[in-house]
Amino acid sequence: MARVRYLLDTNILSEPVVAHPNPFVLGRIAAHGASLALSSVTWQELLYGMFLLPVGKRRERIRKYLFGHIRPVLPIIGFEKRAAHWQAEQRAWLRQIGKSPSYPDSQIAAIAAVNDLVLVTRNSEDFTDFQGLRTENWFEEDTGGSEYH
Repeated sequence: MARVRYLLDTNILSEPVVAHPNPFVLGRIAAHGASLALSSVTWQELLYGMFLLPVGKRRERIRKYLFGHIRPVLPIIGFEKRAAHWQAEQRAWLRQIGKSPSYPDSQIAAIAAVNDLVLVTRNSEDFTDFQGLRTENWFEEDTGGSEYH
């Protein structure tokens, strides 16, 4: 069994169900399948987005994707005390220097950092101020490696 190496952000996990998915993202998801995970925060964001949709074909397609393809295959890593400590330190430091990342982003960053995972996101700029966090943007054709902050 492959070791989990990548924590996927919501915008990466949503890509397979958009109208015109990015082929680079789909290829990387397929290539790294057994080394992927998601955070409990991302799982909540995906479910929340689904529940906001009116009952119908689109909502049902997303429900099938989440519960038929994502949940059975990808581990969901929870927000626990090590992540809480990391998040508190980072948020305090960032506030002191005049930065204010979103609360969910800081939780996702914390889960990735304390579990030594690369956070895969389209929104790399949302995570650049965190210290000790590695990120990759799979929407870019060539991600020669992780960006380390």
